[in-house]
Amino acid sequence: MENLDVSRTLTTLADLLEIQGASPFRIRAYRNAVNTIDSLSRPLSDMVSAGEDLTELSGVGKSVAKHITELLTTGRITRLDEVSAEVPVTLVELVRLGGVGPKKAKKLFDELDVRTIDDLEERIESGAVEGLDGFGLKSVEKIKRSIEDHRKHTGRFQIHEVEKLIASVLEHVEAAPGVDEVRVAGSLRRRRETIGDVDILARCEGDGSAVVDHFVAFDGAARVEGAGPTKGTIVLHSGLQVDLRVIPARSYGAALQYFTGSKAHNVAVRTRAVREGLRVNEWGVFRIPEGADPQELDKEDGERLAGSSEEEVYAALGLSWVPPVLRENRGEVEAALADELPDLVTLDDIRGDLQMHSTWSDGKVSLEEMTLACRDLGYEYIAVTDHSQAMAMVQGLTPERAREQWVEVDEVRERVEGIRLYRSAEIDIMKDGSLDLPDEILEELDVVVISVHSFMDLDRKAQTERVIKAMMNPTVDILAHPTGRRINRREPFPMDVEAVLEAAAELQVAVELNANPNRLDLNDVHVHRAKELGVPVVISTDAHSPRGLKDMRFGVDQARRGWLTRDDVLNTKSADDFERWLSRRA
Repeated sequence: MENLDVSRTLTTLADLLEIQGASPFRIRAYRNAVNTIDSLSRPLSDMVSAGEDLTELSGVGKSVAKHITELLTTGRITRLDEVSAEVPVTLVELVRLGGVGPKKAKKLFDELDVRTIDDLEERIESGAVEGLDGFGLKSVEKIKRSIEDHRKHTGRFQIHEVEKLIASVLEHVEAAPGVDEVRVAGSLRRRRETIGDVDILARCEGDGSAVVDHFVAFDGAARVEGAGPTKGTIVLHSGLQVDLRVIPARSYGAALQYFTGSKAHNVAVRTRAVREGLRVNEWGVFRIPEGADPQELDKEDGERLAGSSEEEVYAALGLSWVPPVLRENRGEVEAALADELPDLVTLDDIRGDLQMHSTWSDGKVSLEEMTLACRDLGYEYIAVTDHSQAMAMVQGLTPERAREQWVEVDEVRERVEGIRLYRSAEIDIMKDGSLDLPDEILEELDVVVISVHSFMDLDRKAQTERVIKAMMNPTVDILAHPTGRRINRREPFPMDVEAVLEAAAELQVAVELNANPNRLDLNDVHVHRAKELGVPVVISTDAHSPRGLKDMRFGVDQARRGWLTRDDVLNTKSADDFERWLSRRA
């Protein structure tokens, strides 16, 4: 099992214990261990095999270490079996629905025998849930919306999860006999924010069946779905399906292009080929023999024009090579034909990070530690944007505490050279569109970041007006995670994004592309629209620890999917140029 499988299992156990009403200290112990596991770079399976003491890991006690070892050696945790005998494990899915916490899940189980989401939906339709104490019509409507959202995301994994899950699969395939190169294709290579399954291509001139046999023998496979001469399919313990195809060198580029997709992009490419009297498939680019019916040709019939590399495949069709992130049939084929594809922003272009948190609110480390970590990344400037007072549960900044923080900001500026630390805060947008801190505080901040954290159930018109009113405050610089979504957990709140982007253009407010892979907000389509409207985009990590700063790469990938160049991204500017932008209204 991968570390992610272990952390998911421990999370399930913690959730079931919470539903059961167990000691909060015991539940917290499991959750602390999960946080540690999620940050590990080494596989727990290797540590257990080597007989290492897992209790040396931060947050992992003797009991949890025993559970981890048992899981990795037997594939199960006895304690989880015991708890799930009393509380169905399927209740965990209920807890993750909006409007259903652990206590409500237990009540639904005890009083209505609700065990699954299907059960819950059935009881809602019958009117039984609405009559339960603690629910009511409004609560039930929220749950119904959450069930709809849940159904949309079933079977899809977030990109950062997939990267962790397949790392050892790729290593395993690379070690197969005769394999010269291994690449991922499909939606993972296009850097989609969620992934349904993973395609892997192995370049090999030898016996393809030997490579497939090696692949399906992967010890992290929960089951084998198929194994043939050139293709194999396994399903990991997480439920993620992984397909392998073994391809000879002469067709490797064509196969990589074909299996990277998207389907719509490939249709556009094939349409271009037909116009040129060619056909393109996973085996190469071929000239259609005169008078031949393309539908009756075998896979490699005709004069081979290209196939060993993607570049020559596109060139044979008169196209520039199209970066995988752009292959969604959004005009990239036409741009490639005209040699007008954008020079996409890269991670190396980023000069600063303009949203992160410290121990002044819900961050894990101090202002100075975050500043040093950013300097180590080579950044020229940062804004530490601790929450404002409306976020009382995380000790959001009152005006008094904001001023106290500024004293520390000045001290850190003195101690840490080589990077500029700005006074900043993430200011809540209130229900009426006002901001959570008074103007006299906002006016003394270097960078004002605003965002919505409450009243996400307002109707579309009210939410749009609320956000635009907030942006009209002349101190505002950046609108953060504009749609409030949490991928696979919470849909964007109702809002006219087009109207908000148009207002941002007029008001000279930048919009954030939140790089946290749980958010990636704005999405790629909205990011592209921001570019069209001339709205500066800020790629920020929203990091709560130095580890979170590494999420910047996910944001850059999303920006690239939205066709952004370096000039479209505000925090690619030098510190001096960024500060000139900050004074744009002066």
